[in-house]
Amino acid sequence: MRLLWTVGCFGRLTARHFSPVARPGGEELSRLLLDDLPPTQRLERLFGLFPCLLALRASRRRVARLLLQAGKAGLQGERAELLRVAEARGIPVLRPRRQKLDALCGHHVHQGVCMDVSPLRPRLCDEAAEANPGDDPQQLWLVLEGLQDPRNLGAVLRSAHFLGVDRVIISRRNSCPLTPVVSKASAGAVEVMDVFATSDLAGFLKTKAQQGWLVVGTVGCPGPEISHSSKVPITSCLEFVWDRPTLLVLGNEGSGLSQEGLASCQLLLTVLPRRHLPPGLESLNVSVATGILLHSICSQKKSFPVQTEKGQLLQDT
Repeated sequence: MRLLWTVGCFGRLTARHFSPVARPGGEELSRLLLDDLPPTQRLERLFGLFPCLLALRASRRRVARLLLQAGKAGLQGERAELLRVAEARGIPVLRPRRQKLDALCGHHVHQGVCMDVSPLRPRLCDEAAEANPGDDPQQLWLVLEGLQDPRNLGAVLRSAHFLGVDRVIISRRNSCPLTPVVSKASAGAVEVMDVFATSDLAGFLKTKAQQGWLVVGTVGCPGPEISHSSKVPITSCLEFVWDRPTLLVLGNEGSGLSQEGLASCQLLLTVLPRRHLPPGLESLNVSVATGILLHSICSQKKSFPVQTEKGQLLQDT
């Protein structure tokens, strides 16, 4: 048996007995300090195992400290990696009690892992505008106009990253920032993908159309009155042929695309229902619709993975 001296929340030294354990992370856990966690200014609290792990790997944020709750089994897998990376970078690692960690995270599902980090900002849209559509005829950019629910935004970004979207553009006006809730809803995808922002979405879409991009908007299930009044052609996502660089534009959760956004589109896509729907159910949640639309488009891409009967992934050429 050995004694480990730790600093308590009031600065007193406390001796604790511990025995070397064979479990992974056992010795690492013995080095974690208890702390009463005073508030940190100008930072935000990132929570969740994979948002924190991917943020550490990507190194886009400044990390002030890692808050790590450990169970009796010690640290294993990704949690052990979190501790190793933090210690290698000299990031303070603290071990708060579960109740304290719950309160610090606003009772979000934190999975026992939190970090105090600098905010994540989208990149300038000017960098995205430099891409040449002639480089790849099957480029796909996702454009989000006025998404306000952080969980919707996170789910959309997760689908976009999973399905191979090249870039994501968001409007600065009336849009949710890249908050920790967005990161958690995206399972950390926002920490590693490129997200750009523009203050002039209509001007951006007009410029890309002049460069040869196809600007495709999205609408809910169109009734006869919408189909007849729309000046922009509307087609099912299953009938869309992806043969040129494309911008897929989605609007606000409630109102959809603005009139200015609709006017910038050359084509509108929709997801058709399989049954007659009562009022209020004629549209999908924006994150669900995004997943369906993106999969319908991206499945046309060469070298898209295809599942074989034997359960193996082959490259479809």
